[in-house]
Amino acid sequence: MEPNFWNDQAQAKKVQKELGQVQDIVAVWEKNFDNLEEADMLLDMAIEEQDGETFHEVVDSLGRLQERIDLVELECMFSGEHDSCNGILTIHAGAGGTEAQDWVEILMRMYLRWAEDKGFKTDILDHLAGDEAGTKSVTILVKGRHAYGYLRSELGIHRLVRISPFDASGRRHTSFASVMVLPELDEAIEVDINEKDLRIDTYRASGAGGQHVNKTDSAIRITHLPSGIVVQCQNERSQHRNKDMAMKMLMARLYEKEKEEQAREQENLHGDKKEISWGSQIRSYVLQPYRMIKDHRTNQEEGNVDAVLDGRLDPFIKAYLLWQP
Repeated sequence: MEPNFWNDQAQAKKVQKELGQVQDIVAVWEKNFDNLEEADMLLDMAIEEQDGETFHEVVDSLGRLQERIDLVELECMFSGEHDSCNGILTIHAGAGGTEAQDWVEILMRMYLRWAEDKGFKTDILDHLAGDEAGTKSVTILVKGRHAYGYLRSELGIHRLVRISPFDASGRRHTSFASVMVLPELDEAIEVDINEKDLRIDTYRASGAGGQHVNKTDSAIRITHLPSGIVVQCQNERSQHRNKDMAMKMLMARLYEKEKEEQAREQENLHGDKKEISWGSQIRSYVLQPYRMIKDHRTNQEEGNVDAVLDGRLDPFIKAYLLWQP
C-alpha cells in the first residue's frame, strides 16, 4: 500500500517474491494445523463410537501429516543466501571413457527422478552424448521452491564401484563423475560482465532431430575470456532464448567463483583448506562386492541402492543440512 512502492521496479519484484515465499510457508502451516484438528476430532469420534476403521484412518492421516512436518523442518535448515532459488545442476564424466559416461547417465536419471518426486520442473539446457553410450556432460535447470537449497548438498565428486556392463571379462570398475550446482540468480543480483570479455559462438544443436532441431545454428556457447569459463545452452529453438539462458548460467558461474575466492581467502587465514578433487569424493555408490551407498561427509549410509538411484535422495540431503558447518 506504500504510494511509491512501484517506483522502484527491481525492489518491488524482490519484495513480491519474498512475500510469495512467506505466504507459501504460512499456507503450509495453516493446512497442517487444519489436518491436525481434523485428526483430533476423528480420534474423539473413533474412541466414543469404538470405530476401528475410523481409528486406522486417523493413524494414516497422522502419518501423512508427519511426512509434511518433516519436510517443513527440512526447509527450516535452508539458511543460505540463495537457497530459495532454482538450481542449475551440471554433471561431468571423469576419467574412464564409456564407463564414466554411463555413470553420468545414471546420475542424470537419479536427479530427474528426485525432482519429479518433489514436484519440481526440469529443463535439460545442454547435453553432450557419449561416444558409444551414456553422457559426457549434461546441464539441468531444476525449477521449484528451494531447489538450490536441496541440490547444493550434491556438489562434489560421486564415485561408483560395480562390475562393468561394458567389460566382457566381468571385472569390477571404479568410475567418477563431478556434480556442480549453482543457483539461478534472480534479477536483483547484479554481476558486472563486459561484453568485450565474451566470445559468443553459435553451432547446430545436437539431438534426435525433427522439424527444426539440427537445421539451424540455434545453440549458443559463451566463453568468458578473463576467467576461461565456458557455458552453453541448446534446449530452446530460439537462438535468442538460448543466449539469455547461457548468460544466466555465466552470471551464476562468475558469482560462485567470486564467492569461492572469498571463502578460500578465509580458509587460508584459518589454515583450513578443503578442495573438491578426484581423490576426495563426497559419496560412494558401491554395487559390488556388496551394496551400499555412503556419504563420506555425514557418514549417512543406505543399503537400498536401487531406491537411491531411483531418486530417494532426501535422507542424504537431510543428513547434509544437519551436518553442514
